[in-house]
Amino acid sequence: METAFTPVLSFGGGLAIGLGAVLLMLGLGRIFGATGILSGAVFFENREELSWRLALMVGMILAPGLIFVTTGEMPAINVPISPAMIVVGGVIVGLGASLGSGCTSGHGVCGLSRLSVRSLVAVPTFMATAAITVFVIRHVLGG
Repeated sequence: METAFTPVLSFGGGLAIGLGAVLLMLGLGRIFGATGILSGAVFFENREELSWRLALMVGMILAPGLIFVTTGEMPAINVPISPAMIVVGGVIVGLGASLGSGCTSGHGVCGLSRLSVRSLVAVPTFMATAAITVFVIRHVLGG
């Protein structure tokens, strides 16, 4: 299994995520953590909180359509596992985000930039776990 090398697209995506995180912090004083945003939309306490969270989630969902309108083709997405495994993976990520007091976007993008000690521990843990998982799947299990 080979992973495509896309430095320009990756850099552009990183800039867009960083800009979104900065604008959310400047505009609303909130952290751009996708799991926290989703959780706050599901278990909202007031309408003000709900509106910006829903707007951000709608933007995330509509982004591939904007790419289609701009480029004329949808982003290529290849998920070589079953829908059941996607659900299992989502539950595991959700539990991990709960146990880790945040998700990779919250810790990695916002936490590190604020020099959060919790994020300085969480992000290397995420990265090491990801590297071990890829190694096991590709080289031990032969996936």
